[in-house]
Amino acid sequence: MALMDSPRCSATTPRQKAPASARATHPNFRATPPMMSPISGQALPTAREVYSPPLAAPRPTHDVVSSGGGSWRKGVLLVLAGLLTACATPHGTSKASTRDEDGVWRSRGYGWLLSVTPEGMRLHQETAAGCYADPSSTAELKEMFGLQEPGPSADVRDFFGAPGETRYRFDRLSALPAGCDTPRTWNALELFDVFRATFAEHYAAFPQRAPDWLARLDAQRSRVTPDMDGRALFTLFADALRSLNDAHVGLMADTLTYEPRPTGTFELLEQASRAMQRPVRDVQREWMRAYRDGILQTVLRGEGHHVGNQRVLWGFAAPRVGYLNLLTMGGFVAGEEGQTPTLAQELAALEPVLDEALTAFAGADAVILDVSNNRGGHDAVARAVAERFTARPRRAYSKWATGAKDVPPQEFTLQPSPRPAFHGPVYVVTSDVTVSAGEVLTLALRALPNVTHVGTATRGAFSDMLMKPLPNGWTVHLSNEHYADARGQDHEARGLPPQRPLEIFKSEDLWHSHAQALRALADSLVPPRP
Repeated sequence: MALMDSPRCSATTPRQKAPASARATHPNFRATPPMMSPISGQALPTAREVYSPPLAAPRPTHDVVSSGGGSWRKGVLLVLAGLLTACATPHGTSKASTRDEDGVWRSRGYGWLLSVTPEGMRLHQETAAGCYADPSSTAELKEMFGLQEPGPSADVRDFFGAPGETRYRFDRLSALPAGCDTPRTWNALELFDVFRATFAEHYAAFPQRAPDWLARLDAQRSRVTPDMDGRALFTLFADALRSLNDAHVGLMADTLTYEPRPTGTFELLEQASRAMQRPVRDVQREWMRAYRDGILQTVLRGEGHHVGNQRVLWGFAAPRVGYLNLLTMGGFVAGEEGQTPTLAQELAALEPVLDEALTAFAGADAVILDVSNNRGGHDAVARAVAERFTARPRRAYSKWATGAKDVPPQEFTLQPSPRPAFHGPVYVVTSDVTVSAGEVLTLALRALPNVTHVGTATRGAFSDMLMKPLPNGWTVHLSNEHYADARGQDHEARGLPPQRPLEIFKSEDLWHSHAQALRALADSLVPPRP
């Protein structure tokens, strides 16, 4: 097996905020592996440790997974992929193909070398252990870096994909560093060093998850020989990643995949499948169907709406108590065959759904916003939802990348939506399943004085996923960003704790406890009769 040659393959994307065998090109899109499709209870890949034989020669795994739920790559993380189309250019912002932007640029953090010419863009991955070409296409790179603005000096620029989205600061170089474009063969020891350097330079959560992780990885280097078998090297990497148990960390090599082990509710579902001696996917299917049916029948009493490509459920849970459930932060529109919906298309599909629901809630005493089973998606969608519940601008959260020297945190502020909105009491409901962009929505809502956080703590995986193709064609993804709430608190690994605890998924009744908990919450919000 030729596992160590640098591949010349079709494009992969360096950034993703969501789950992933397909490469989500938008930097602020992420999700984590769902147990079940929110569409109709169809089983999806479980978050688990996977060693899938046999390991074939490497090939690019750049298939785009439909966020409509129809196509999933077996044994890898779910990607609710979102490609960003061309956006209107605001004053002072220009397309990244003008002469001022031509040249070679090194990112602060992220480990990127971006080459810009009038003909297009190229990307290289750079670590202390080596530099190599990234197979991303110009079209994909423009989704992330297609807009730019001058930085604090002539040789500094900020590149980004859309106004208001994550900005990446770059410094101009005189030329591409030597060796970056030189074809070469990478042996197992060199791949180990690149893997190690990637985490040392970019992983954001060592203090919370595994403070001595690099030291323990270093102790394994003596086991690696230059001609080490690909499967053995993959297993060594996977064993190292296991202790992080981060929902945004994974490793893929064609049919061989590492994913974090299930915890919390997901672990309970696996235990249930073993106790019932039934396939875990069958159990997951029943659980997700029970979740959906419990909302429609018990919470909404048979009078709810299931819309937005079956990602949204809404109605009245009690007299004058509105209920809105978002299963994802994307996937609200089914893309055309072979196409992934853009962020603009996602928002265009979601906004009318929110309009209808919030118009109906206009006279409500309270609204329950349920994201207890939200698997993530676009941060931009999360902010758009949160803006329906604020009456004035509110600082929501900030973020910054590991290793981004002298780059101030990027601030995100919610602006009141001009569309139908609700500014009364809001109760946002979460669980340990709530993850990624679902957590970002919760983070933003907690900045609002009219919002109360109910349920159990969220998963604690906020960061975008930094997608790093390795020189041999494997792909590793990791959390490299820090998210802080309006008070400056970082909740990575521990999750967002509720202000009003309410057990959502009880171990003794996983199938019905969610509906029972939401029914009780809704009833508690009905004012007593005089």
